[in-house]
Amino acid sequence: MTQVPLALLLLRASRWFDRQLLVGLEQNGWPALSPAQSLVFAYLDRSGTTPAELARRLGQSRQATPQLVQGLVAHDLLVLVPNPARRGGLLIRLTKRGRALAEDARQLLQTLEEQLGATPVEALRTHLDRFRELEPPPSPSR
Repeated sequence: MTQVPLALLLLRASRWFDRQLLVGLEQNGWPALSPAQSLVFAYLDRSGTTPAELARRLGQSRQATPQLVQGLVAHDLLVLVPNPARRGGLLIRLTKRGRALAEDARQLLQTLEEQLGATPVEALRTHLDRFRELEPPPSPSR
């Protein structure tokens, strides 16, 4: 019997966490979000993120990002504000409601980790944290 590739196991685990998170948020009264929308929250800086930087972090084109952001703006979770560092530029920031959703998500994820147990979670953290030290792969050509 062949082993399932590690990359596939990691992808499945990531999607499991995201599904559990999205269901939990919806049960807590938050709007139904897509996995792509939930991923936006993982890549926003506290002080704001430019649309171009968010697109880079999401691994998508600059043209695809505004529609994703506008959906979250419509839910009053994000806001676009002028970028003081770049004339005419914008920053994407969490609204008060967006910060509340992010806090609820943090608590839900913590509960999921507790359900998995401290020992397996700590082992996963130790092993997966090594990826922070690795050079990111080059972006694919578009």
